[in-house]
Amino acid sequence: MESIILFAPLLGSLIAGFGWKLTGIRGAKWISTGLLFLACAFSWIVFFTHGPETQHIEIARWISSGSLDTSWSIRLDRLTSIMLIVVTTVSALVHLYSFGYMAHDENFREGEESYQPRFFAYLSFFTFAMLMLVTSDNLVQMFFGWEGVGVASYLLIGFYYRKPSANAAAMKAFVVNRIGDFGFALGIFALFFLVDSIKLDDIFAASPDLAETQLTFLWREWNAAEVVAVLLFVGAMGKSAQLILHTWLPDAMEGPTPVSALIHAATMVTAGVFLVCRMSPIMEFAPNATAFVTFLGAATAFFAATVGLVQNDIKRVIAYSTCSQLGYMFVAAGVGVYSVAMFHLFTHAFFKAMLFLGAGSVIHGMHHEQDMRNYGGLRKKMPYTFWAMLIGTLAITGVGIPLTGWIGFAGFASKDAVIESAYVGSQGGFAFWALVVAALFTSFYSWRLMFLTFWGKPRGDKHTHEHAHESPNVMLVPLGVLALGAVFAGAIWYGSFFGKTNEVVKFFGGKYGEPTQELVEAVAERSPKASELHYVMESAPGEAAIYIAPENTVLHEAHYVPTWVKLSPFVAMLIGLGVAYWFYIVNPALPRQLAEQQRPLYLFLLNKWYFDEIYDFLFVQPAKALGRLLWKRGDRDVIDGSINGVAMGIVPFFTRLAGRAQSGYIFTYAFAMVIGIAIFITWMTISGGAQ
Repeated sequence: MESIILFAPLLGSLIAGFGWKLTGIRGAKWISTGLLFLACAFSWIVFFTHGPETQHIEIARWISSGSLDTSWSIRLDRLTSIMLIVVTTVSALVHLYSFGYMAHDENFREGEESYQPRFFAYLSFFTFAMLMLVTSDNLVQMFFGWEGVGVASYLLIGFYYRKPSANAAAMKAFVVNRIGDFGFALGIFALFFLVDSIKLDDIFAASPDLAETQLTFLWREWNAAEVVAVLLFVGAMGKSAQLILHTWLPDAMEGPTPVSALIHAATMVTAGVFLVCRMSPIMEFAPNATAFVTFLGAATAFFAATVGLVQNDIKRVIAYSTCSQLGYMFVAAGVGVYSVAMFHLFTHAFFKAMLFLGAGSVIHGMHHEQDMRNYGGLRKKMPYTFWAMLIGTLAITGVGIPLTGWIGFAGFASKDAVIESAYVGSQGGFAFWALVVAALFTSFYSWRLMFLTFWGKPRGDKHTHEHAHESPNVMLVPLGVLALGAVFAGAIWYGSFFGKTNEVVKFFGGKYGEPTQELVEAVAERSPKASELHYVMESAPGEAAIYIAPENTVLHEAHYVPTWVKLSPFVAMLIGLGVAYWFYIVNPALPRQLAEQQRPLYLFLLNKWYFDEIYDFLFVQPAKALGRLLWKRGDRDVIDGSINGVAMGIVPFFTRLAGRAQSGYIFTYAFAMVIGIAIFITWMTISGGAQ
């Protein structure tokens, strides 16, 4: 069953990509989509029936070279089964949704080419690469899948290859991810150097020793666990679009909307979070690295939320929302609550896929208009899309009953869990406050999107509004399915991801035991309300899907934070909702006035903190200047000049001299012979005399 889950998307990709002339376009679409739904059904069966134990399923012998001996194997544990249902569920629904969205595409001329089989082949290949990544039992296999999703993203982002902006966005994503992938590769090399193995079980077993090993790197001694953890996180930064390596993500909107949903909800951007959680046995022994993860995640959540405040493209608003929510996940992983990071990844997949597909439904109904300033009043024109996006908005903004923990939409349960964990892990510092402010901004720009799109009077082209229509059922059914996850996923699995320590440890396949008296006293001193510490994780690194060090009590203490901390995200959500309502319903002229009064700040946010401009100044222009220098001075002047100089200058010069010597007169040649003989006799005489 596990092998079918892994290879069904690959088979669908091959059939759609190479066999569509035999099956027909319709057949290629149905076969690839049917195989995805088969993989999805089996994934849910595995999730509910497999249990938390770790299982290794060998598919084939792969690499055997010296001490490097590895197989292509499936590592099946709780972490894998969570990712299986996330990836296959969203991908299957995106495939079905694409039947309607890609039925008639203005970017391709009717009858000129068959773009639909190619699109479905790329989608299925993307899914296969991600499944290979999350099921990997060793780091080389994981890296193979890691690069596979990179290739697939390049193909899908640049799917509209006639658009220069799409080609540029695809290249940008590819190049930026190569930077992160270089860090990941260095991390793999370092682990093989230190452990002499790339198998996850061997690496996890050696993680306590890595924490006591010094590694020479960049001309000084470093703790090996810290170095490896940072290098692995650099890889995660690229795939999951964290600050510094985030610039590719908004431009990825150049691809078709189903691609955006797949990238942002279930595949590429979640790979980095999965990697950090998978490598938790190493992260737990690298406190400085996890502090860096926490800080960068919080900074990303805040940065992306500020930029989302002023974006006008409906897809870009949701894209920056993804970037911000990924920051939440990394904060949870950074403070050591890996289960909560996976919890938010899990719930986020449902409501973010629904928001993207809902946005695609709006774009489809508005004849591919994406500027929200040209929307308005679509609530009655597109009622099903409206309700779907409303549910997604309620989920992402964290609407629920305060202090209950789980009675609310999916985002309410998981986002509050992240913020409460951040308060404990950062001791109420930057990470906590950055996430609370980001929650306020998230509420504002999410409700801004809803008010601009579905409320108010129609704006923009009158003809477009008159012909606005609801999407076909094949696009609406996936929205309905995702709505169920956006509503119930948080409440159903709250205890498994963010319950008591013994519940979470058991869910992820670990063993729990009693803490030491010293640890109980330390927790009681640090947090009196959390003094009743009864359980800690007893499993050794690698025995469970995630590893929580016995001294890591953040999960326990997060349940006992002050009441004002528990209420802070809910209050932030209400403030964001209230301000958005005031700005876009009560007084719609106010946003323009504020933008004019605060012009520098508005332009700063609209231009995404000028990251692209800074990178262009620091890297792109110097690289172009160096290229021009090597081209004009090196290639043209030195290389071409040398060759041309020899061919057109030196050779003709000596040719002319030789031509003058060829006079045709016998006495000229006789004279040359006499001179030669004289020189030869003189040289022999002198050299002979010297001896």
